[in-house]
Amino acid sequence: MSNQPSHPIYNIHFGLLCLSSLLFSASFNMLIPEMPAYLSKMGGAEYKGLVIAFFTLTAGISRPFSGKLTDTLGRVPVMAVGSIVCFICGFLYPLLGNVLGFLLLRLVHGFSTGFKPTATAAYVADIVPQERWGEALGIHGISYSTGMAIGPAIGSAIGQYYSIEILFYSSSALALLSILILMNMKETVKNRHRFSFSLLKISKNDIIDVRVLPAGIITLLAYLPYGVILTLVPDWAHHLGIANKGLFFMVFTIASLVIRFVAGKVSDRFGRVSVIKVGVIILVISLLVMAYADTAYGLLIGSVLYGIGSGVFSPAVNAWTVDLSNPEQRGKAMATMYISLEAGIGLGAFFSGLFFHDILSRVQPMFYASAAVLVLSFFYMQVWKKTPYSRAYHQH
Repeated sequence: MSNQPSHPIYNIHFGLLCLSSLLFSASFNMLIPEMPAYLSKMGGAEYKGLVIAFFTLTAGISRPFSGKLTDTLGRVPVMAVGSIVCFICGFLYPLLGNVLGFLLLRLVHGFSTGFKPTATAAYVADIVPQERWGEALGIHGISYSTGMAIGPAIGSAIGQYYSIEILFYSSSALALLSILILMNMKETVKNRHRFSFSLLKISKNDIIDVRVLPAGIITLLAYLPYGVILTLVPDWAHHLGIANKGLFFMVFTIASLVIRFVAGKVSDRFGRVSVIKVGVIILVISLLVMAYADTAYGLLIGSVLYGIGSGVFSPAVNAWTVDLSNPEQRGKAMATMYISLEAGIGLGAFFSGLFFHDILSRVQPMFYASAAVLVLSFFYMQVWKKTPYSRAYHQH
């Protein structure tokens, strides 16, 4: 990685990386709005929470492997593996037309997000100088979030006007494009290893980077509510009269995009911890608005606020993870943060699905509970500030 301040962020490699991430994000996010109804048609309504939970479970399990391989094989091969898994899964969904087959495929599909984002974040840190990590990760997050925005909206439209099979094939097509773009990317790991099965042996030291645990804990707590949202909002939005189930996700992601243009730079200037706390406060407010809302407009206002909070929080916590990491183990550090992210989403999805059971009166209490978890994350940041670890970080 170059440490020269003159090193440009907006070069061809960064542009290709952002475009690949946009396509990859759209590929799997476009399935989210239609998944709960699709599972219900197969007779698996009680398993709706597992649609997200299974996906994030294997994403989390794969993180130690992707982190180790990112640091040894290289960033680009690991990114490619993630896109290839996503490409294959889109063709397999129509062939597995029962609940068990569907849930097993969700487990496999989760490996895609276990690999690509880990290597991508490490790649960004490699090609961008340290003093601009927050800005770069914020801009890259815009690309990923754009995929999150357009994916559900496009996916819901395809599901409405064409068929669920066409939706699955469209998902594969976007994943294929993200692979083709990666073929032109230059590797940044200098001392690469040849692949051997010994690289797949994971020790306890390969699983978690203890240096970045503070960022991991706050990430887990902050993303629990997102698992709840992914599981409950499609049905809740339909109940409130929103025909396109992807609209909520599009609105909150657009709001996130707007704020990310400045949020990354703000964390570079004023510090990660302060910006993270502001993001958490906004997320709490957004969930309270969603819980109180009983109209489509109210839910969409909550969506805007959630997008703003997410746009403030995400680039700051990503940059904080890089700050805390050892440069030689950046893949493992990012894997640790993403393990926490997936654990939060998965737990939120699992418990909300377990509680929900298609009973709409239970949606609002889950939003209130999610807000309470975020309040807990804010107090964790307050406690962390008083620890010796925090003082060492600020001195560094």
